[in-house]
Amino acid sequence: MDRVRNDVIASRPSVFPRRPWMMSLGAAAAGGEGNKGLKGIVAGGITGGIEICITFPTEFVKTQLQLDEKGGKRQYDGIIDCVKKTVRGHGVLGLYRGLSVLLYGSIPKSAVRFGAFEELKKRSVDANGNLTAGQRLLCGLGAGVAEAIFAVTPMETVKVKFINDQRSAKPQFKGFFHGVRTIIKNEGIRGTYQGLTATIMKQGSNQAIRFFVMETCKDWYRGGDSKKSVPKLVVGAFGAVAGAASVFGNTPIDVVKTRMQGLEASKYKNTMDCFVQIWKKEGPKAFYKGTIPRMSRVCLDVAITFMIYDSFMELFSKVWK
Repeated sequence: MDRVRNDVIASRPSVFPRRPWMMSLGAAAAGGEGNKGLKGIVAGGITGGIEICITFPTEFVKTQLQLDEKGGKRQYDGIIDCVKKTVRGHGVLGLYRGLSVLLYGSIPKSAVRFGAFEELKKRSVDANGNLTAGQRLLCGLGAGVAEAIFAVTPMETVKVKFINDQRSAKPQFKGFFHGVRTIIKNEGIRGTYQGLTATIMKQGSNQAIRFFVMETCKDWYRGGDSKKSVPKLVVGAFGAVAGAASVFGNTPIDVVKTRMQGLEASKYKNTMDCFVQIWKKEGPKAFYKGTIPRMSRVCLDVAITFMIYDSFMELFSKVWK
């Protein structure tokens, strides 16, 4: 009788809809795989806070050089000169001007980026947990667009305005919250979303390149076995390569984005006008201003980020079922 009853129960249609990802990932989807997006959000947020505290001075120098236009307004002769003048005028802490803005923003930015990537990856992997080359690009692109809209654009706009404000004779921002209030009062919420198009282009291409290179390198190391662990130092090396690739791929977009978010952004009609004016007035080399400091920051940034992130994801996989 028990056998007959079990057969009847098994033959009944389920009241719950079928979920394709559970068919491909099995029980893991209900447990470990099912909450990978949430794990990515938490691990990414922690990672972002730690990483930015380590790498901020190089971001500061990069932004200063990108804002330094040719002509009478040029202030710096290079990286070393920028560091010397900043320390001489504002002390060592001057290299951390705007850190609070990035710290407030890096946590949600990294959380959105990795959360979005893990969610997109979870829905795209095959039965063995692997992604095709095209899927790696699309998942990275999706992660970059998500972080650009929900975190990066307002954070970067405020950060650039803070750094730009320090260049003036009489800085107007007394602190993070005062600066944000001032920007919103003078320009409205739209004032924190300057350069949105350029930022989406930058972050989308950034993460598409980085995640593509990182996932490709990991797959190569694992030999197609998605469950094989990759040593953290190897992850760091892959991260540095991914970071360098993204720098060469989208520094021109980064320069345009920075100009569109500066205090003098009003002189540009839009993103394309900014690109054209830089090309006409400063030449093509201007699109690679700050490449070296950005390269040093990004390679270190991406290497550290993926090492920390992978460590937290491994930890969560053991304690968070």
